[in-house]
Amino acid sequence: MSENGRPILELRDIWKKYGDFEAVRGVSFDVHKGQVLAIIGPSGCGKSTLLRCINALEEPSSGTVRLGDDVINYDNPGSLPKGRELALFRSRFGMVFQQFDLFQNKTVLENVMLGQVVVQRTPKDEAVTVARRFLARVGLSDFEDRMPKALSGGQQQRVAIARALALDPEVLLFDEVTSALDPELVGEVLVVMQDLAQEGATMILVTHEMAFARDVADHVVFMDAGKVGIEGPPAEILVDPENERLKTFLARFHGETGKAGGLGST
Repeated sequence: MSENGRPILELRDIWKKYGDFEAVRGVSFDVHKGQVLAIIGPSGCGKSTLLRCINALEEPSSGTVRLGDDVINYDNPGSLPKGRELALFRSRFGMVFQQFDLFQNKTVLENVMLGQVVVQRTPKDEAVTVARRFLARVGLSDFEDRMPKALSGGQQQRVAIARALALDPEVLLFDEVTSALDPELVGEVLVVMQDLAQEGATMILVTHEMAFARDVADHVVFMDAGKVGIEGPPAEILVDPENERLKTFLARFHGETGKAGGLGST
């Protein structure tokens, strides 16, 4: 929990509209320092859009986001940060995407350095040191001179995690980071994420890895049709849910048809 019980991140009444379509509908929640929050829900329910609204990769249509002492009020468009101010705000979040989003014309080391040098204006020598530290952290010290195309999907995703960590973010955002991986590569990425959680990183996970969410998250938010359907601790949300819509959703992860149920305790 954050110092004095104050959340590190607050979302209040976040809406995101594309024309008449409401992708995110009045979402509010808090995240405390060191907390792992998992966002689950069916495809198209607004999870990834919400994640991108948190760090302003998507501009919400209305609502407020507070990170630390900084508040962005999307109900007052004239006050929104722009240019370098916006880039620095985004750099306070470490974002890891589904598709890695590495620069294919740069080496692994250069990919991890880039945000430090360009956004944070870290001296190059210092950026190299930091990049190497986090490549070691994800088990890729021997890969710094390779190009992304020479890596497996799991290795590329670990580079993406190292890149996010190198910015020393206050909150890590993970957007379905295992969805593009072959099944045998999922584990190596989840191990890194689990280690980060155990070390006290503040994390928001959009995920379909229900067992992982159950084991790692402190709090689970179930989204449906752009809004929060129900939220609570993993044991309440994932193991023994009472919400019928949530039961139907979770039944898919048991290979069950027309039968509701949680994930169990194993």
